[in-house]
Amino acid sequence: MPPRRQPTARQARLGAELRKLREAAGLKATEAASLLGVNSVQMSQIESGIAGVSEERLRRLAAHYACDDQELITGLVAMATERKQGWWEEYRGVLPNAFLDLAELEHHAGFRWDVDFLHIPGLLQTEDYSRALFSYVNPEFPKGEVERWVEHRMRRRVIIDRADPIPYAAVIHEGALRIRVGDRVAARRQLARVLDISEADHVTVRVIPFDLDGFGGAGSAMVYAGGAVPELDTVVRDGPNGPALIDDEARLARYRTLFRRVEAVSLDAERTRDFIRGLVKEL
Repeated sequence: MPPRRQPTARQARLGAELRKLREAAGLKATEAASLLGVNSVQMSQIESGIAGVSEERLRRLAAHYACDDQELITGLVAMATERKQGWWEEYRGVLPNAFLDLAELEHHAGFRWDVDFLHIPGLLQTEDYSRALFSYVNPEFPKGEVERWVEHRMRRRVIIDRADPIPYAAVIHEGALRIRVGDRVAARRQLARVLDISEADHVTVRVIPFDLDGFGGAGSAMVYAGGAVPELDTVVRDGPNGPALIDDEARLARYRTLFRRVEAVSLDAERTRDFIRGLVKEL
């Protein structure tokens, strides 16, 4: 199999996890390459995601690294052997690779948490809301370009709209609900979308109201995608060049704690629905 020109975030993550296991075992890359029967260049390519790795080779590496976490190994095998190209590949060369990586991450996620303070989370957005948002953030984009971004975002909603959805929890600040990205009609439709999806058994939506003492988490917007095991979870934060993926263990633990903290101070699901209904009446 020829080396990849540009590995996806998922492929790079697999290589990074294999490198972590090797380093935890106290082995140098050259030593691991020898155990696997490859040269150092090939080993480097595997650990950078440039080259793939078979299930048989991956399990051999895990054995040499004395890794006995079968759930982790199974999760890594799934990452290594998944060959099916997803719908997001239709946008390769059209949208930034980071957005394709995000769609792939969501597709394989076991659950999803969102925390947002300025905007409605992407998975809950209507077309009108998303279009107004992209048009404002990227005013130089021609209409056709904006429509591609909107279409991609709407297709990402499949993970919570399909017949076998993943568990989804969103904590949204009142400010995000009140900011009128489009006009009043679009705002009503957007709030109606949030209300409608919040009734689903697999979805929990909570609101953090302005009238809350001692809340200092307004800089903590994030997406948290659950992996096959906690070690394979990923946090997505907005960066100047698009989404940034975070997967080191210490920061994952920090963001898990952060989510539980904002969740604990938010309104429960039913009070949230009552709160949003009140906002709709104000419009």
